[in-house]
Amino acid sequence: MNGARLEAEVEPRQLLVYFLRDNLNLTGTTVGCDTTSCGACTILVDGKSVKSCTMLAVQADGTEVTTIEGMAKDGELHPLQRAFHDNHALQCGYCTPGMIMAAAGLIQRGGDMSEDDIRLGLEGNLCRCTGYHNIVKAIQQAAGEMKSSATV
Repeated sequence: MNGARLEAEVEPRQLLVYFLRDNLNLTGTTVGCDTTSCGACTILVDGKSVKSCTMLAVQADGTEVTTIEGMAKDGELHPLQRAFHDNHALQCGYCTPGMIMAAAGLIQRGGDMSEDDIRLGLEGNLCRCTGYHNIVKAIQQAAGEMKSSATV
């Protein structure tokens, strides 16, 4: 979990999003819809973006899970976090952790970071406050920084 080994007993039917929030107090992963429609609960599992509201906590056994809390290192914001701030790509902040985690998965997959590719890659993440223009700009900025420094 966020780079540290973790062992815990969980109820077989407990969703990962609630395990993160209620058991581990990692409240950056938010619950929006419980149906994978909004993407607010997006995290990385083995480097791929996953909506934690429909994944059981027991399914995370043996995987590397990264939440928004695991993105910053040594007090330094991750390039995506910094780019979201620099480009005013957030407003209320409710969707922001999920957007950042989805963007991290998108960047990690590689490929073109055109506006259309990013919008398609974020199709399952909803933002009702900012619109997507600044979010796309932030992801393009971070992708460029991450590519040049090989930070994922």
